[in-house]
Amino acid sequence: MIDSGNVSRRLGRREFIRESATGAGVVLGGLGALSSLSCMPAGPAAPAASQAPGFLASPPIEEVRIGFVGVGEMGTVHVQNLVDIPGARITAVCDIRAEHAQRASDIITGKGFPKPTLYTRGERDFERMCAEEGLDLVYNATPWEWHVPIALAAMRNGSHTASEVPFAMSIDDCWALVETAESERRHCVMMENCNYDRPEMLAFHLVRRGLLGEVLHAECGYLHDLREIKFSESGEGLWRREWARRIDGNLYPTHGLGPVANCMDINRGDRFHTIVSMSSPSRGLQDWAETHYPGGHAKRSETYVLGDVNTSMIRTAKGKTIYVSHDTNLPRPYSRIHMVQGTRGIVQGYPHRVYVEGMSESHRWDEITEWYDEYDHPMWTAIRERSAEFGGHGGMDFLEDWRLIRCLREGTPTDMNVYDAAALSAVVELSQRSVANGGAPVEFPDFTRGRWETNPRLEVFDFEG
Repeated sequence: MIDSGNVSRRLGRREFIRESATGAGVVLGGLGALSSLSCMPAGPAAPAASQAPGFLASPPIEEVRIGFVGVGEMGTVHVQNLVDIPGARITAVCDIRAEHAQRASDIITGKGFPKPTLYTRGERDFERMCAEEGLDLVYNATPWEWHVPIALAAMRNGSHTASEVPFAMSIDDCWALVETAESERRHCVMMENCNYDRPEMLAFHLVRRGLLGEVLHAECGYLHDLREIKFSESGEGLWRREWARRIDGNLYPTHGLGPVANCMDINRGDRFHTIVSMSSPSRGLQDWAETHYPGGHAKRSETYVLGDVNTSMIRTAKGKTIYVSHDTNLPRPYSRIHMVQGTRGIVQGYPHRVYVEGMSESHRWDEITEWYDEYDHPMWTAIRERSAEFGGHGGMDFLEDWRLIRCLREGTPTDMNVYDAAALSAVVELSQRSVANGGAPVEFPDFTRGRWETNPRLEVFDFEG
């Protein structure tokens, strides 16, 4: 049976977009349409290859020679993606476990590429790789404390660099990334895959089309029961739990914050200004240990300072607000919250839904799937029938890898840049400071040094390919 209400609402959307949407239309066609997500500006004055002042754009690289550091679970996903991306070639692999490096090598040679050089002499062998290999890009998916040392070694040896999240755990390290990227004129990219998930990109597309009006508020977070992973005897269990013994704040802000920061033009017309943060008591990891380990076991005697639920509020320079939450120690279904509220509409995640005034039935949510046919982001339009082929979180990992290589090959600014990496990662230390001071406001550094006021924003634009 045909739902006449849904039909009329869809017709209303078509009429509405013709009359009130802002920004350029989108031309879609094949996988070439993946280019329709524009690259973001970086910061320092750009060389001749850049299209506008303030963008860092290096000369185009026909074949991007990659050194990969850390090929455990997530690193292996990226390796599997990169061997299927035109113009990417992994020439070196570094890991403290020789069997992991060999596994990556087998994936690479299995796709017909030459065997990469393997660096497995210990935890600092990445320094030898960066110095010896003549790489275009050093990509790392290591434990958090190694992200910055690897990135600095890469840039100081003439390579661009990309890292899993969060990029840095301290303000000093955030500044080290910014200053080194500027002085060496190298891209320094935090690989925030959630920026490329389908619902988040639909929200971004609706914002750029003007359907949500002016965005005033957003809510986001990382709410993921990781107790079993944190106590595992392999993988992240070898290091991730240790951070809960050292830090009380938001340890992992970027998955939720990255997509809403794009919608709110952070570093491109606005910036994070102040944060207020507080944490609940710490109970979840202690309860897990008591339930799963016998009396006298070493893990039952560990102490944790990380509050189970951290809640932060960010105020931007223009007075807009963002709620950010972190909870990885308690039983709960997964959520990134992902809510973007504008003057004319709202997108809400978990469950995913949309409401736009004048286009949705009054006071009733639309399922997000009703909006995909007309307003899916063009990158997802291009791959949605093939998404099962792409590894990692339903396709968003492939998209972030594809976009990075595409930008390097075209000599255009990367989607995320060092200023985004610093601003989002800064939440880790700033939330700690606020928690330690009873929820007192703490100011964000301006990593762009004022350029946020004039940096062009990320746009969706026409593409034919």
